[in-house]
Amino acid sequence: MHVNIAAAEAAITAARKRASELGTKMCIAVVDSGADLKAFYRMDDAWVGSIDIAIKKAKTAVFFGMPTGDIGKLSQPGGPLFGIEHSNDGLITFPGGLPIVDEDGVLVGAIGVSGSSVENDHAVALAGVAVVGVSDLPAHPWRT
Repeated sequence: MHVNIAAAEAAITAARKRASELGTKMCIAVVDSGADLKAFYRMDDAWVGSIDIAIKKAKTAVFFGMPTGDIGKLSQPGGPLFGIEHSNDGLITFPGGLPIVDEDGVLVGAIGVSGSSVENDHAVALAGVAVVGVSDLPAHPWRT
């Protein structure tokens, strides 16, 4: 199952609202469960460099079914995933990317946000996910 366009647009609208409340300019990407771009929005004056980062945050979150900040914790020097950011044509391993999980616990897509501090990026991504699902997958035995 994939996130549909209505859900992707709702997530972007909620994320844009939160970004405005925080006084930030963001790029917001939503990908489906296959990591293909479903919807994208670049707020006026958002950094051009944040376009690629937002998309890669969303892809990273869906590839591994976890928040990008969690992958970042595991990918520090000496960590079990050290160097993972070099895989898959480049991953982003700091906060701002979250899985989108439906009411049945199925990963249907992900959102990626870039354009401010990682704390703000994460808050804006959370706002987007909150209107279409949750960001936590059920436990799996293969997870780190």
